[in-house]
Amino acid sequence: MSHVRSIWNGAISFGLVSIPIKVVNATESHSISFRQVHLDDGGRIRYRKFCELEDREVTTGEIGKAYEDADGTLIPITDEELSALPIPTARTIEIVAFVPAERIDPLQMDTAYYLAANGVPATKPYVLLREALKRSQKVAVAKFALRGRERLGMLRVVDDVIAMHGLLWPDEIRSTEEVAPDASVTVRDKELDLADALMDTLGEVELTELHDDYREAVEELVAAKASGELPAAPPAGERAGGKVLDLMAALEKSVRAAKVSRGEKAGEEKGEEAGARTGESAEVTPLPSRRSARTAPKEVGGKKSTSTARKTAAKKTVAKSTAKSTAKSTAKSTGQAAGKATATKSTAKKTAAKKTTAKKATGKKAAAKKATPRGRASA
Repeated sequence: MSHVRSIWNGAISFGLVSIPIKVVNATESHSISFRQVHLDDGGRIRYRKFCELEDREVTTGEIGKAYEDADGTLIPITDEELSALPIPTARTIEIVAFVPAERIDPLQMDTAYYLAANGVPATKPYVLLREALKRSQKVAVAKFALRGRERLGMLRVVDDVIAMHGLLWPDEIRSTEEVAPDASVTVRDKELDLADALMDTLGEVELTELHDDYREAVEELVAAKASGELPAAPPAGERAGGKVLDLMAALEKSVRAAKVSRGEKAGEEKGEEAGARTGESAEVTPLPSRRSARTAPKEVGGKKSTSTARKTAAKKTVAKSTAKSTAKSTAKSTGQAAGKATATKSTAKKTAAKKTTAKKATGKKAAAKKATPRGRASA
């Protein structure tokens, strides 16, 4: 690491073991910085330091430190006074404890550094501490002083190097009470299922494949203007934000978009998109949960699954039983109709017979009446 400039030299205090080390920055910024210029002539804008009392520019050697009190009073503090303060960690990274990594809140993470062994004698104790951290699967909590103040740090192993993360002190982490949502919101299981489906669709990603799109666009813009070319118009894209009218519809749309971006089929759309309507809630059929999707039978080789075959056989059985019952009911109704017709015919015959008998009786009575007067006249 000879080409990397060290920012701090000292030692790691590991009990009675002292490990000389050099501290170098583990990260570097690739952001593009700009200078302030005068728009009229392009001249650089620079800031100069003036004394308020003398109204003149002062040099760096004439500038010192002072603490501003609550009433605005400035209390001068010299570098000699600060260096005389009893700071045991002035040139030492003092390990105070070893704890599991999950005990460290990521909110406390600050700048990262690499610790390099400073000289050949430091190699053996350096490797000893590194291997001890590996085997214990813990991190070391340490105190150190850097740039005039005492700090908290965490030591862990990265590849074959001991890395140190500067940590914020616990009282420097703000409370979350004023940030949490005030309103009580109930999340339905269907919405959670859709969120799970979206997470599964997005999947994982190699962090090394991620890059800064904005920085690349700025570099292209600078290169184009430096060569005298006109910068290309940025592609018009959808802007995120706005009011979400239907959370379920937004989740479903996100799942479909994620599948399309990965080359998968989005499937049949069963719901209406709420984004096309204003003030009208869409009726959306949620995607099945992961558990039901895993247990659902799949079609293999173009053949129907066992459950499908059972359903088909059950349908056929129901159809046969329905046909039989229909035939029986039809025959029964036909028999009843035939019986009624027969009874009607016999009733008609009886009625005709009665009429015939009545006619004969009437004829006999008429003949008897005619014969009676003739007998009396002959006598």
